[in-house]
Amino acid sequence: MKTNKVWVAPSVLSADFGKMGEEVARMESCGADVIHCDVMDGLFVPNITFGFKMIADLKKHTSLPLDVHLMIDRPERYVQRFIDAGADWLTVHCEATNELIPTLEKIKAAGIKCGAVISPDTPTQALAQCFPLCDVVLLMSVYPGFGGQKFIEKSLQRMQELHAMRQACQSSALLEIDGGVNEQNAQAIVAAGADVLVAGNTLFSAADPREIIRRLHSL
Repeated sequence: MKTNKVWVAPSVLSADFGKMGEEVARMESCGADVIHCDVMDGLFVPNITFGFKMIADLKKHTSLPLDVHLMIDRPERYVQRFIDAGADWLTVHCEATNELIPTLEKIKAAGIKCGAVISPDTPTQALAQCFPLCDVVLLMSVYPGFGGQKFIEKSLQRMQELHAMRQACQSSALLEIDGGVNEQNAQAIVAAGADVLVAGNTLFSAADPREIIRRLHSL
């Protein structure tokens, strides 16, 4: 699954929810690789976004993979519903469940890409046991819950740690980063080992998102 190209994943958290289908189609037409969908339940994080129906409806508006990031408490209760709704990638937080490995195994058994996520205060070592199973490992570079936050600089070192961990266990998992990614810090993030850049405001509020995506792809 490893690729030499940087993947760009617009985060619909920054889109206009009143015209979500159009927003997703716009990002696909601008050259995005995957659509990042943050599902928040108001429990694991202090915000509420959307659920299964939004994923199913977005599926009708894009041919790109839907990268569904579950910021929800005890995600094992709902992974099948999101699989059925059309998630292509499904990532769950280490901090949200006591059943991380079984949950990842269930996702993988369904034939879609599974991933584990850590928040900024969780040691990267928490993901060591997950690498052999994961298709994607997601590092939060802001505190989960809201878009528009500033990139946490220590995330560069944490990404380097994950990159070394991936090499040590000979994993092919993609390294994804989410939070505060922009054109000013993207080069350093990719140099630290990231494969997939999640970007929200940087793309959805841009006058020319196509050009930004082109420049990110060239890193």
